[in-house]
Amino acid sequence: MVLDSVLSSPHRRSPSFRKAFPPNELGSWSTLVQRHRFLLTALVLLTFLCTIYLYFAVTLGSSSCSGLTGAQKAQCQLELAKTSMAKGKLKIL
Repeated sequence: MVLDSVLSSPHRRSPSFRKAFPPNELGSWSTLVQRHRFLLTALVLLTFLCTIYLYFAVTLGSSSCSGLTGAQKAQCQLELAKTSMAKGKLKIL
């Protein structure tokens, strides 16, 4: 019968599995942090690097001349350079 094969399956969890990890050890935040310290550190580092990347992508990538071509784009970039030099900022286009 199918029911007999399910009940005698070797993949069922044995009672010794429950004894290996007491309930208070699995639910503790300090235990989870200790076990996953590397993953948490990698996640924090990745978040920091993505934030820096997005900051520069937004500040350096935003240009009002992006839709123009040819002489119009050159004229627009020249105007942007003039205004940035007048403010005392040097921005590489």
